[in-house]
Amino acid sequence: MGGMSLLRRASRKRPVAERVVTLIGRSGCHLCDDARRVVSEVCEELGARWEERDIDQDAELHRRYWEQIPVVLVDGEQHDFWRVNEQRLRRALGA
Repeated sequence: MGGMSLLRRASRKRPVAERVVTLIGRSGCHLCDDARRVVSEVCEELGARWEERDIDQDAELHRRYWEQIPVVLVDGEQHDFWRVNEQRLRRALGA
């Protein structure tokens, strides 16, 4: 457990431009549309990279996250689900 917290602290110290936010969702999901807006605005403003993964195109993502979409990962670690809080995402990216 101590190693994981050390990894998270090290990740937070990386420049924002090296951070990656992943939005896991699906088409036709209004919560995913809301999350996409927040993620794209925050990442564009701060200079972080973001990507989107479709849960309907990936069986493993579907199995892991179906009941939580949209899900947001920061550097591969789950950050949020259902509703994305803009301020919390900014803090996670070090802003």
